[in-house]
Amino acid sequence: MSGLNGVAHVILTAGDFERSTAFWRAMIAHLELKVVLDSEHMLYGVGGRTAIGIRTGSPENAGKRFDQGAPGLHHACFRMRDRAAVDAVHGFLAGRDDIRIVHEPQEEPWAPGYYSVLFEDPDGIRIEFNHVPGVGLLAEGEQIGGANAFD
Repeated sequence: MSGLNGVAHVILTAGDFERSTAFWRAMIAHLELKVVLDSEHMLYGVGGRTAIGIRTGSPENAGKRFDQGAPGLHHACFRMRDRAAVDAVHGFLAGRDDIRIVHEPQEEPWAPGYYSVLFEDPDGIRIEFNHVPGVGLLAEGEQIGGANAFD
């Protein structure tokens, strides 16, 4: 074993820090994370064995939106304990005008029982919340499905 034990944190750089942190402050509260930093430069919440941070961007990038096709991050995905938690995130997102839901909760072919909601935050960064029951792809003989379904 490599000793790898999950993802400690994901830090997002905001194009519009005020707009982005307004959304993420609410999402962090919804996820029941503990806010350990909330300043004019960074918002940072910790819980569930990970953390989510939003930081200011460089002045020359102020107001820019995320480009999923550019080199760098494609999307971030946070694992939830069950399908009901994914549904609860969707409930939190539904009706908000500061984000775009790419797809509502649905099963996906990526792993057995894969269930997720996918959205773009106020800066256009794609964020996914998913649940995979059991051991997922770690089960003997399992392989990733849907390898041709990139979006």
